[in-house]
Formats: sequence, structure tokens, C-alpha cells
Amino acid sequence: MGTLDILSAFLWTVLTGGNPANVLPGVASGPFGGAITESTLAAPIGLLVHFAIMLAMVAVYVVVAQRVPLLKRQWVVAGLLYGLILWGVMYGIVLPLRFGSPFPAEGWALVRQLISHCLLVGLPLAWIARREPVSAA
Repeated sequence: MGTLDILSAFLWTVLTGGNPANVLPGVASGPFGGAITESTLAAPIGLLVHFAIMLAMVAVYVVVAQRVPLLKRQWVVAGLLYGLILWGVMYGIVLPLRFGSPFPAEGWALVRQLISHCLLVGLPLAWIARREPVSAA
């Protein structure tokens, strides 16, 4: 899911005329500020930040899905809704708090964001989490 999400960020950036080399430094600037974007470590730090955020998103869903069996039975709906929740949290709370302004959430920008969060994160996550955990023998 993390890989699909970051690849979609690269793809959407290219398709909208942006420079994909700015994606990971942009992610790193979230917790570390804009000065990090000039560092040679900006891209690897951005990738680490991205996967740390994804780990938190996955952990929350997996823990809740283990306690709420309906999420496993209705995994398609649950995954799409979780992707919508993730989008809402990221674009409605996290990014505006960090950067001080709302991010674009209309037209094609909104469609791209929802495709990434719902179809490339929420849905695969719910599909994987629907399975029973493997127990150690």
C-alpha cells in the first residue's frame, strides 16, 4: 500500500506537469520543515517519513479489523471507507495544521487524492487484513 501510494504521487506529479524529484523532499518537509528540501538526505528521509505514516495507518486498521469482524466480512466497503477517512484526516487535519492552509480538494485534484487513498491504500489494506493472522506453531 505504501509503495502504491508513493508511486501514485510520482505519477500524478508527472501527469500534472510537476517534477517527481520534489515528491519525497516535500514529504520530508512535513515533519522537518522546508529547509530539509535542500539536503541530499531529503529524498531518503521523505521515503522513511512516508512509510512511517503508512505503518501507522496500517496498524490502526489491522488492530480495529481484528476486533470488528464486520470489517473483514465487508472488506471492500470497509477499505473504501477507510481510504476516505485517511483522506479526510490527511487533507482536512494534518496538512492544514502543518502547512497552515487547506490543500486543493476539488476537481481532478480531489479525484486523484481519492483514487490514491481509497483504491491504492484502503482497498488493498482491507483485502490483506481480512485474512486471519497466522499463528506460530
